[in-house]
Amino acid sequence: MIPGVGVRTVLLVALLAALAACARVTHREQRTLLGPTALEIWTASVMLRTGREPTFDERHQWDSQMEARVSRYLSEHPEISNSSEVSNFTYLRQVGVGMSKEHALLLLGPPLSTVTDGAEMETLARAYWPAIKGGNVTEAWVYPLGWRLFFNGPRIVDITQYLELY
Repeated sequence: MIPGVGVRTVLLVALLAALAACARVTHREQRTLLGPTALEIWTASVMLRTGREPTFDERHQWDSQMEARVSRYLSEHPEISNSSEVSNFTYLRQVGVGMSKEHALLLLGPPLSTVTDGAEMETLARAYWPAIKGGNVTEAWVYPLGWRLFFNGPRIVDITQYLELY
């Protein structure tokens, strides 16, 4: 026994440690400059559709198709070849603040839903709405895994994620 520390104190500390170990996070909520990757959204959509992860062959086929789409887009739009977002677009295949709707659609595909109503966008933005509404948001797109892209006209101005964990 530790001198000067009673049995009750030791039991209380042990109980608190056990309770802390049992506690778990029930959701993930974040506001970020970089959103989901194309692979992340594609994998989630396959799992939602089929109830399983994509096979190696499916992944390889998707990768080839994505590479062809990005290459074709870049050859048709050489002006973005030197832009700052080209590495996120080409290599990481990740959407980010400042990216166009066209780029988001190319990488992530169509959203699960789109929202233009201010009250609905406020609900999607949750605690981040006071900061997001300052960006004059006109539309929000909802993707799997709780991702929300907020637009001001043709550009992404904010990205949030709210995901319930079980």
